Amino acid sequence: MAERRLGDAAGELLPARLKAGSPKGQELREILEGLIASLGPGAPLPSERALAERYGVARMTVRSMLDRLTSEGLTYRVHGRGTFAAEPRVAQAMALSSFSEDMLARGLRPGSTILRQEVVPAGGVVAARLRVSPRARVVRIDRVRTADGEPLALEQAFLPAARFDGLQDADLATGSLFTLLEQRWGVRLAAADQRVVAVTIDGEEAELLDVRPGQAGLLFSTLAEDAGGDVVFSATSLFRGDRYEIDLRQRRE
Repeated sequence: MAERRLGDAAGELLPARLKAGSPKGQELREILEGLIASLGPGAPLPSERALAERYGVARMTVRSMLDRLTSEGLTYRVHGRGTFAAEPRVAQAMALSSFSEDMLARGLRPGSTILRQEVVPAGGVVAARLRVSPRARVVRIDRVRTADGEPLALEQAFLPAARFDGLQDADLATGSLFTLLEQRWGVRLAAADQRVVAVTIDGEEAELLDVRPGQAGLLFSTLAEDAGGDVVFSATSLFRGDRYEIDLRQRRE
């Protein structure tokens, strides 16, 4: 009975038993991670009961491990249907690179849906970040950023209109803003200050990113400068927490 509940594909891929003497929880995790990688995104995982019976462990142990995998974005649950393998997250090293560059480096096709692209008054907050007058005009660009057609992030950027005349009419649905700034205006980004905050995604943002309200997200606030120290743009990017992660490498001084 337990073998039938495992499903044909999972039953063939799973080992028959746990190794003697190995920590059960850790080995179960390794087995499930291997199964997720083999089955691919959207594939159903065996039930808690089937896994518990197959490996002779408590259902609470299985449930705890599945909960952990779900919290880490490796699986997702559908009420009344079970647990499924999730899409792998997109990892970003903390380097100054564009969304398009990040996606292409991972073999994904970057894209954008333009929500707003127009010249507007800077206002106090944006003016302070761009170091311009509140009465200055800025180019506002709101986009849904996609990877292989899947919504991954919401991005809002502000750039000085006086410096980037005509940017409001440029094609940013398929191209990289970084590349455009360099090729058309000769502006190469040299450094950026970036802040990352964990948030929840709700309302219109959840609808645009095609996620359930209340899902975890990562909010990036970026202030980019050129080699001369002049601010090029101020941007915020809201990424889906289930599809995005950050890689850090640190050195001890």
